[in-house]
Amino acid sequence: MISLLINILILLFVPFLMIGIIKKTKAFWAGRKGVSIMQPMWDFLRLMKKDSVISETTSWVFKFAPVAGFASILFAALFVPLVAGKPIFNIPFAFVVFSYILGFGKFFSLIAALDTGSSFEGMGASREACFSTIVEPAFFIGMASIAALSQNYTFESLRLILKNAGTYGYLIIALLAVTLFIMLLIECCRVPVDDPTTHLELTMIHEVMILDNSGADLGLITWGSAIKMFLFEALIANLILPVSLHGWMALAAFLAVVFILAVIVGTVESSMARFRMTHVFEFIFIMSITALIILALVTYRMYGG
Repeated sequence: MISLLINILILLFVPFLMIGIIKKTKAFWAGRKGVSIMQPMWDFLRLMKKDSVISETTSWVFKFAPVAGFASILFAALFVPLVAGKPIFNIPFAFVVFSYILGFGKFFSLIAALDTGSSFEGMGASREACFSTIVEPAFFIGMASIAALSQNYTFESLRLILKNAGTYGYLIIALLAVTLFIMLLIECCRVPVDDPTTHLELTMIHEVMILDNSGADLGLITWGSAIKMFLFEALIANLILPVSLHGWMALAAFLAVVFILAVIVGTVESSMARFRMTHVFEFIFIMSITALIILALVTYRMYGG
């Protein structure tokens, strides 16, 4: 019961700190002091106090989409292992359920952007859908490969790679960590795929889809986006942390990995510019390449010696 409560508190509040660390890291590399790491939480509370301005041209889809998106992210979080290494719903092929629950929320965000009738938001929705069709197969290939290797078809297979892969285990872990980190940058619309701070509609992807959202709706979207990034970081943490950690040591190590990954995201955004749209696809295909290499290593391990 205590472990479940800790996981819930971490899931709800750590994402704010994670986004604050990213902002603080970017300010550090820019030579500025930056805002407090708690500023994302204060911004969220400020948005929740405001009324939403909704266009008369929109339908019920636009009003329902922020709630559906946020609810889908919270529901998907139930299948992701956090501190204890086990999710609340520990079911076979959880990575498939996880992916399609997130896809449900993304579907509503796409049709809500189209519902506004804005050409810019429709363009962003088109790009978002196109990127997802490339990312999803690579994620399935990587996760299914390690599930087959460990004969464990839940997310617990992330912690069993070294036990089943022998000398190939460290290489598989490194490649899968790269795959998940690239997926984090793509799905959470971070540099170099997208820039969450840009105001140029022609180059925006996710941010242009929520230009018409305001008030509490925008607050739910930003909170959900932070939780979504935290879930991908939790998957990476479970991948690289040793199974022997328990109790408060596991909690400290988990949070350390999450915050280190936040620093890495902030450093990436400070050290490189957003790719041209024609080059974004080349970056996304790196994820497909690493997933196929994992599949090849697992196949050789299982059938080639």
